[in-house]
Amino acid sequence: MSNIVAIVGRPNVGKSTLFNRLLRKRQAIVDDISGVTRDRHYGKSDWNGHEFTVIDTGGYIHGSDDTFESEIRKQVELAIDEANVILMMVDNQVGMTEMDKEVAHLLRKTEKPVLLVVNKVDSNKNLNDSYEFFNLGFEKIFTVSSMTGSGTGELLDEVVTYFDDSEYRDDFEGLPRVTIVGRPNAGKSTLTNALLGEERNIVTDIAGTTRDTIETLYNKFGHEFVLIDTAGIRKKGKVSEDLEFYSVMRAIRSVEDCDVCVLMIDATRGMEAQDLNLLFLAQRNRKGIVILVNKWDLIEKETQTMKEYEAEIKRKIAPFNDVPVLFISALTKQRVHKTVETIMRVHENRKSRIKTSKLNELMLPIIEATPPPSIKGKYIKIKYVTQLPTQTPQFAFFANLPQYVKEPYKRFIENQLRKNFDFKGVPIEIYFRQK
Repeated sequence: MSNIVAIVGRPNVGKSTLFNRLLRKRQAIVDDISGVTRDRHYGKSDWNGHEFTVIDTGGYIHGSDDTFESEIRKQVELAIDEANVILMMVDNQVGMTEMDKEVAHLLRKTEKPVLLVVNKVDSNKNLNDSYEFFNLGFEKIFTVSSMTGSGTGELLDEVVTYFDDSEYRDDFEGLPRVTIVGRPNAGKSTLTNALLGEERNIVTDIAGTTRDTIETLYNKFGHEFVLIDTAGIRKKGKVSEDLEFYSVMRAIRSVEDCDVCVLMIDATRGMEAQDLNLLFLAQRNRKGIVILVNKWDLIEKETQTMKEYEAEIKRKIAPFNDVPVLFISALTKQRVHKTVETIMRVHENRKSRIKTSKLNELMLPIIEATPPPSIKGKYIKIKYVTQLPTQTPQFAFFANLPQYVKEPYKRFIENQLRKNFDFKGVPIEIYFRQK
């Protein structure tokens, strides 16, 4: 299960700089995911063999310090709820402020490990200034400079000691894991209930490893998978309706832990920026993807409506648009059975292995007929292709000059693979290597 590190603190103490530093410095960064809200950032990082997600909680503050009570408090509470380790940042040059004391006061209530990070300590000269922060009452203080990176190694050495890397025992081992994501009110809970129906006797509920995520066994009509339900988890008291932070953190966690990601869109609203971010998150994590357009019963139909609607979605998600799109109504259970069949098909596609002989027999003539364009008079020859022994479909094409193969040709190759083999709903990776 993913470890999450949250960076909290008042505005302008250098949270984003530290966030960028933690991400850029690691060689094993998977990618940097721009948050679903415009100015919230998530990224993957890695230290001493431990992978973790970093969350920068900056960016919600508008106006003056008066916004502290509501906005920062929400941020800190959310971080406390979700993160494994919390980094509280303060600014050594400014010194301790009332706002720092407020944040510290909130953090002292938690059982989670909180490390105090004093930023902008660039030399031993100003190290002495940092001692006043011991008054905030935290046991461990780390002095760093986000700008130069000094001190971040010691900080990370400490951070990873709090990760629970014990092997998670999965009661449903070997079964496909399916998560339903989407904006609030897209109908995730309704779909979950429609899938599970009233026949609760064939359903086992096991509370997941994250406090509120419920994992439920779906076992009907010859299909069996684990449904990760992240719907309806938002604590109404704590989270204002417009604060997507909570649901986004949930989504990230559930996407990372699943095999197939079902993205639910509200037909009356269409595909919005937030839906696209969830889709890209699943794509980057190489998950199977199914798009459900829910509340289709509420749409005024003309003859071409469904086709036009689908074409519009495919245009928005291009270039990866080989994704099944289903039009459903979770409320009336319209096409819910078809949804299950599609999920299982995408799961099978994701595990699909193609024999090397078959790949070469099919792809080499295509490549010969349409070779990569020559660059500076150099001709690229692709001699051999094989599928890599990875969990998701990845292919290596061996060539004399792999460095000259450009993105458009990669896309051409991917399209040919998709045309000849069923990879619907599955991101595929293509590498060109020296033969």
